[in-house]
Amino acid sequence: MTENMSQSGMSRRAALAAAGTLGALGLTVASGVGANAAPGAKAPKPTLEFREDGTFKVVQFNDTQDDEQTDRRTIELMEKTLDAEKPDFVVINGDVINGGCDSELEVQQALNHVVGPMESRQIPWAVTFGNHDEDSAARSGMTEAKMLAFLQGYAHNVNADNIEGLTGTSNTQLLIQSSRAKGKSPAFGLWLIDSGRYAPGNIEGQDFSGYPTWDWIRMDQVSWYREQSIATEKKYGAKIPSLMWGHIALHEHRAMWFDSIDSRTAADHTRAVAKHGIVGERNEAECPGPFNSGLFNAFLERGDVKGYFVGHDHVNTYVGNYFGVQLGYAPGTGFGAYGLNGAERNRLRGARVFELDENHPGIYKDTRLVFAKDFGIDLAANRQTTVPPLPIDKGGKGKK
Repeated sequence: MTENMSQSGMSRRAALAAAGTLGALGLTVASGVGANAAPGAKAPKPTLEFREDGTFKVVQFNDTQDDEQTDRRTIELMEKTLDAEKPDFVVINGDVINGGCDSELEVQQALNHVVGPMESRQIPWAVTFGNHDEDSAARSGMTEAKMLAFLQGYAHNVNADNIEGLTGTSNTQLLIQSSRAKGKSPAFGLWLIDSGRYAPGNIEGQDFSGYPTWDWIRMDQVSWYREQSIATEKKYGAKIPSLMWGHIALHEHRAMWFDSIDSRTAADHTRAVAKHGIVGERNEAECPGPFNSGLFNAFLERGDVKGYFVGHDHVNTYVGNYFGVQLGYAPGTGFGAYGLNGAERNRLRGARVFELDENHPGIYKDTRLVFAKDFGIDLAANRQTTVPPLPIDKGGKGKK
């Protein structure tokens, strides 16, 4: 996102965005644990591996959101986080770039800046796409599809191809091979889902004035997750515990914070902290799309996704347990995007770390935050650009 929302919940956009597509709305999610996977659903083979000691670490960067003159501190934060945490996988969870690029080359340079830290360290990585990634497409010609093709050319990118007929760019299921049963079965899964860009201009002649203008995860994507989950369980003989990342928050994030659908008082939040174990900050109201996608309901039915993590709202950092599923934020990583007000603008620049351990019940062990301030990075409320842009070097060996 680009502008702060006040605590009163007023919209950060003065006018309805014209971008966005409607997608498929007619599909339904069937209930029942015994349901069969759709004929086209096929569980992937593991492409990632737990370490010999049974551990695996994921780092989530969010809203790196800059142009080809990326703030140098964004790259510094990413590099220092990777060197300190030594993750096995990294996700940049949406709004990888902003709308400031004017050509195909500038988009490639902007992308190159924020994937370079993983490439140079040979760490597998992937992106989800956010609402801002296509903002410059009318000038640059770089659609998400073209960005995906460019990113897949890096040696250590693991984004899946687009699925014909499925809403979104590079919805991805990754499986992590167990250290205990090599060549036999995965022990954990990672899901990446495209939460879209902006709501369409109207549906059935009704516009979205008065409603949030962000996009939402469409029903065909919910069905895709559910069908893949069933197919994976069938192939490997058990449900695979997993985490999922998408850029835009669910309506359930707000419901968890207040332990309520309708009421939003301090007393409600106090009750929520005790019930849902919430920790972290909420400095702006959540900004989901106008419709509840039903994705959380699918999590409850399938029982394999143990946490869903987002960004989009740069100055929120909280996490809690909402009826058995963790819902949480990672703070904005990019120093070029909006932050807190005034001198505190960059106080929350950071990343979220996830620790998996096959020796721990449920494997998913813990999540925590790291911040730029932990690494002594300059938090001055100014812009410090990378000039000229760094050279694009994919190591001479693209994935495709």
